[in-house]
Amino acid sequence: MLNLERLRTLDALARHGSVSGAADGLHVTTSAVSQQMAKLEREVGQPLLARNGRGVRLTDAGRLLAEHAARIISQVEQAQADVEAQRGCAVGELRIGAFPTAMRGLLPRALSALRTGHPDLRVRVREQEPEESMAAVVRGDLDMALAIDWHNKRMPVPAELTRTHLLDDSVDIAVPSGHRLADRSTISLAEFADDEWISWNEGQFCHEWLVFTLRGTGIEPRIAHIAEEHHTQLAFVEAGLGVCVAPKLGRGPVPSGVRLLPVCDAVRRHVYAVWRADADRRPSIRAAVDALRATAAELQHA
Repeated sequence: MLNLERLRTLDALARHGSVSGAADGLHVTTSAVSQQMAKLEREVGQPLLARNGRGVRLTDAGRLLAEHAARIISQVEQAQADVEAQRGCAVGELRIGAFPTAMRGLLPRALSALRTGHPDLRVRVREQEPEESMAAVVRGDLDMALAIDWHNKRMPVPAELTRTHLLDDSVDIAVPSGHRLADRSTISLAEFADDEWISWNEGQFCHEWLVFTLRGTGIEPRIAHIAEEHHTQLAFVEAGLGVCVAPKLGRGPVPSGVRLLPVCDAVRRHVYAVWRADADRRPSIRAAVDALRATAAELQHA
């Protein structure tokens, strides 16, 4: 009889391509991955891994069994969803990934309501960029992800996932209080042709959006500084080191030396939740979606 947890380990190895990647995905040590694989090899009676330089690769038998493991795990998840649906109550564990501003501005209130309404549901949250969290949902490492895209640049959602819109998040442009446009009631992005920007990490969807949008207004972006957190970006703005995009969601206190300017052509982010389509009947998914929608509605009308 093949052990399901060892099949999960093999599946993680096949998806991540390394022992360390599988360990990170499964939230275990590399030693635990190696031990599980050694036991699985003894169960099937043949090697599943082979040395590949400093790493490992799957043997032919390993790839064959990994394909079966992926199908078995999918069937088990669907069975769990069906049993949950039959029971009709949200129980067990729900793993959610969310981008930083949703972690601050949306999830705490939603999870508090979820705990009150469904005390037997345990929720684990991981802060991740949308691309990473959606990939984790596809792999089965997460049950749900909160993601964003922009009014003029949509993020592709894998076909295996279901999505639901939660809210539209308006954004302002943050400028130093002594900036030439600081006293304006609204501004256009084209007016920042001579400004330096504080942006997100290169390769992230929001950084790509900023470059794409500025070029769409005829501006060649001048990215002077890279900072992951919005509060760090605002600190750079206050110091007079550039301007940045300032979303409303999860914004928190704004430094006294920063002015927020609404954009006249209404720059918006779309915030949504995604989950695997084969988990759609899980009461825990439905309960989480309901809590997120209710919280989002409160934020929109605040």
